[in-house]
Amino acid sequence: MPSQFENVSSADNALVDATCKEYGLTKDEFSELHKRCVAAKAAAYCPYSRFRVGSAILSTKGGYFNGANIENASYPVGTCAERVAFGKAVTEGHDRIKAVAVSTDISPPASPCGMCRQFIREFCDLTVPIIMFDKDDNYTVKRLSELLPLSFGPEALPPPGQHYV
Repeated sequence: MPSQFENVSSADNALVDATCKEYGLTKDEFSELHKRCVAAKAAAYCPYSRFRVGSAILSTKGGYFNGANIENASYPVGTCAERVAFGKAVTEGHDRIKAVAVSTDISPPASPCGMCRQFIREFCDLTVPIIMFDKDDNYTVKRLSELLPLSFGPEALPPPGQHYV
């Protein structure tokens, strides 16, 4: 089955520079997100699936937050790496996110699951880049709007204290 993503090498400086320019990141931000999401995989607790996922996010305030997946014997109780990272960021006062990175041990890279895509939507503009790294440090990038088309976000709800008529 052909990949739905075009992977590029993170070792190709020209491609990384073009990615950074297109998605409004500095090369240092891209590099830090890459380093952090790959390192976060080491903290994954995944004794059932053995599928490690690491995530790193960059807030609009410049803070970085890492997360790894945490499984549970009762499967639905597990938590994905992205939601761990977002939980850390939000509880530290960083509720607007500039970029998301995810790393897995497969190729092509895995994208965030549907639940994580909706969770990410709560704290990100639809133009936010989601950078997905594979086991060989190749990557692909999609904007949140591409991963979650026709999304439902906080702006669809009435302000607190108001109701739709």
